[in-house]
Amino acid sequence: MKKEAGKAKHLVVISYDAFSEDNWEMASGLPNLSKLIKNGAFSTKLKSVYPSLTYVAHTTMVTGVYPDKHGIFHNNPFQPFVREKEQRWYWYKKDIKVPTIYDAVKEHGMKTAGILWPVTGKASITYNIPEIRAINNENQALKILINGSPIYSMGMEMKFGRFRRGIEQPYLDDFTTMCAVDTIKRKKPNLLMVHLIDLDDAKHAYGTDSEEVNRAIISMDKRLGDIRKAVEEAGITQDTIFLVIGDHGQINVRYKIRLNNLLKEKGLIYEENGELKWRAYVQSAGGAAYLHIRQDDEEAEMLATAVLKKAMKDDGYGIESIYTGRELEDFHMDPSVSYMLEAKRGYYFEDSLEHPYILDLEEQGLTHATHGYSPDKADYKCILIISGDNIKKEYQLGDVEMVDIAPTMAKILGIDFYSCDGRPLNEIFVK
Repeated sequence: MKKEAGKAKHLVVISYDAFSEDNWEMASGLPNLSKLIKNGAFSTKLKSVYPSLTYVAHTTMVTGVYPDKHGIFHNNPFQPFVREKEQRWYWYKKDIKVPTIYDAVKEHGMKTAGILWPVTGKASITYNIPEIRAINNENQALKILINGSPIYSMGMEMKFGRFRRGIEQPYLDDFTTMCAVDTIKRKKPNLLMVHLIDLDDAKHAYGTDSEEVNRAIISMDKRLGDIRKAVEEAGITQDTIFLVIGDHGQINVRYKIRLNNLLKEKGLIYEENGELKWRAYVQSAGGAAYLHIRQDDEEAEMLATAVLKKAMKDDGYGIESIYTGRELEDFHMDPSVSYMLEAKRGYYFEDSLEHPYILDLEEQGLTHATHGYSPDKADYKCILIISGDNIKKEYQLGDVEMVDIAPTMAKILGIDFYSCDGRPLNEIFVK
C-alpha cells in the first residue's frame, strides 16, 4: 500500500445507528446536520447488507467487502439455547478475515481512534474504547481495559465515567461524545470512528415514529455540534472531513415469531439427559433468520425445510421468503449458509422455545421496531453525509453501497487501500 495525496488530514466518522431515510426530513433541517449537508455530499439511498444488523454493517463499512469475505454474519456467533442477554457477540477484531481501514491508516504512520466501534476488541487502533459488554459476572471496566487501549480508556473513564449510567441512554451517547470531543482536541487522530446508539435504542423500544425517536434525533444533532466545535477548537477544520452514516433502518413490528417450536414438534430439537440438542435450529437476526442444519443430516434438512415451507403458507407465521442457492449468493452469504428466512413487515423472529409460537405485542401493550431485514425492503435505506473542504457542496448522490465506504475513506486520507468489493465515491470530490 502506498500513501497518495489525500483530500484531508483528518476524517471523523460518526455512525448514527439506525439513521435511515425516514429520518431525513426532520434531521436534515436541524442546525448541525444541515450545515454539513450544505457543505458536502449526501445520499438517502445507502444500501445496508444482509442481514441488516449493526456488527455486519459496521464491519462492511471498514473493510469494503461483503460478509462472505469479512466473515461477520451476525451480531452474535451461533449459540443455540443460550439466552440473548448471556450470549457472546463478535466483539473482537480477530474475527474479521480481511484488512480494515484503521489497520491501513496505522500502517501509514497515522493515528487512529475508535469509541464504541463494533468488532474492535484488541484491534490495532491507537486510542481504542471497544464496544464490548460484560457477561456472566465479568467486570465491565476490566473487560474494556483488557481489550482496548488501557491508558486511554482509563483516562476517559476518570474524566467522564461519572456521566454514564451503564448502557442507559442518553447517558451512554453523551459519554461517547465527551470522549470524542476530548480525543479530537488532545490527540487529533487522522481517523476517528464514533458509534452513537441512542436512536437505535429509541426505535427498538418505542417504534420508528415515536416522540422518543424525535428527541433522539434532536440530541443526536446536538452531539454532532459538540464534535464539530471540537474540530474548530483543535484548529483543524480546513483539514477535516466528516462522514456521518446510518447502518440500517428499522421497521415497526407487531408479531414475535418463535419458529424453533415448530422444529421441536418434529423432533429436530429435543432433550437428551436433561440437555437440549438440535438437528435443525433457527437463529434469529430480527427481521431475518438463519436455518442451521447439522452437517450431513439430510433427513433433518428435508424435515426442517418442509416444516418451514408449510409455515410460510400460513400468514400468521410472517415468513415472506425462504432464500437458498443463487439468492444467497446474490446477498453475499458464505457458502456454508444454505437457508435464510425473511420476515414480512410487522413480523420478526426470535430463537426462544417459549410459548406462544406467535406473540401479539400489541395485545401485550408493547411497542417495538427492529431490523435485520433484507436491504432491498422498501423505504429501508440509510443516510450518508460526507462534508468538508474538497467535497462538492450540496451534492446529491444516488444509490450507494455499504462496501463503498472504506475505499472512500481511503481516498479521503490518501491511502491506496486493497482491492475490495466497493469503489471510492470519486464523484463527490471537487478535484
